[in-house]
Amino acid sequence: MGMKRLILAGLAVIVMAAMAQGQEPAPILPRLMAPPVRTETVDKTNPYALSVTRLDYGGGGDWYWGSSAIPNLLQFIKEQTDWPISMDEKRVKIEDDQLFACPFLFATGHGMIKFSETEIDRLRRYLQAGGFLFINDSYGMDKSVRLAVASLFPEKKFEEIPYDHPIYHSYYDFPNGPPKIHEHDKKPAGGWGIIVDGRLLLYYLQESDIGDGWEDPHVHNDPPEKRLDALKMGLNIVAYSLTH
Repeated sequence: MGMKRLILAGLAVIVMAAMAQGQEPAPILPRLMAPPVRTETVDKTNPYALSVTRLDYGGGGDWYWGSSAIPNLLQFIKEQTDWPISMDEKRVKIEDDQLFACPFLFATGHGMIKFSETEIDRLRRYLQAGGFLFINDSYGMDKSVRLAVASLFPEKKFEEIPYDHPIYHSYYDFPNGPPKIHEHDKKPAGGWGIIVDGRLLLYYLQESDIGDGWEDPHVHNDPPEKRLDALKMGLNIVAYSLTH
């Protein structure tokens, strides 16, 4: 077990011990970079916040795609780590009151994703306050994703994330970048993102489709090694989001 896994596992053990004794648990995954003081912040220190929340977005895309994906990812994280996990899939809209209680947002589907002006302002504040958005192109979302991201951060470059970035090494090592799970347009898998003050706060996977790789085996008949790569990459993304 590498040093990073030992540190993460040790923090989880401390929290679980405190919970067993009825004490207020210490932060399980302390952020490596403290955000500026803001009126709104996203809580990443609550152990019960170790969850994946599906984003119910507008524009007409099937945001609900893949009902078994998140439960399977959460089960994998539970099996591979000692972290306390909330096994229930949460769902949230950008305008919902509980948005800032969800440290990790997952958006997937086919077709269109679009944010209103009100949603742009609130989602931007959420991301700048410590939140994280992972967008998985299940196919056909690329054009609308790039337009939506440009509306969120018109002043920032939507850049391809280099293979030495921590997101590819936060738990498992992916020295060649994101895994290729499904073939769409015969292009290599690529990870794109928005970085603000050194923190990747929005990560987008194109031509990879790890979300489909999280689903039950019979859904896409992916070979076991593909599904395992998809789940490992999912754990990496969650681990990065909770420590940065």
